[in-house]
Amino acid sequence: MTLRIFGDGKSGNCLKVKWTAQRLSLPFEWIEVDILKGESRTAEFLALNPAGQVPAVILEDGRALAQSNAIMLHLAEGSVLIPTDPYLKAKVYEWLFWEQYSHEPYVAVARFQVAYMGKPVESLDGKLVERGHAALARLENGLLDSGFLVGDRLTLADIALVAYTRVAHEGGFDLARYPAVKAWVGRVETALGID
Repeated sequence: MTLRIFGDGKSGNCLKVKWTAQRLSLPFEWIEVDILKGESRTAEFLALNPAGQVPAVILEDGRALAQSNAIMLHLAEGSVLIPTDPYLKAKVYEWLFWEQYSHEPYVAVARFQVAYMGKPVESLDGKLVERGHAALARLENGLLDSGFLVGDRLTLADIALVAYTRVAHEGGFDLARYPAVKAWVGRVETALGID
């Protein structure tokens, strides 16, 4: 059985799973799920992931797994995308946890409200914008001394964080304010072969 990835092609959380599989040359089938049409809320999909969220995967052995970072970690286990050094591995986890708690809820939510709900940037909640900029500033500081987030090469941390950072402008965040982030986005996109 081939790995099956259920995802919305506009979602950074889904794309980072796809990019991880591609980077590792894992064969997979992509099943597009349109969340705006409620396709993640059907009885069939809820049987796969009771949370009704994408991405979700069916692994080669038939078991289901959800949550983007959990899926990425599973797919990349034992690969070059996860450092073998315990401290560097923990730093990757640190970025992954931070991404879901302090980056995605602001940068991705602003993007969704502007790009998909049609909200003007000016009408976004001030706290949302402030926290989005704080997340981008944290990334900027994390990239001042290195080309990648952990060590000197691409890891899952970079894949996870580039997903929504690269489209932050769609939520009203100008990456020109964050030159190290902007350069890093270019490096990671090149490494992943995405544009």
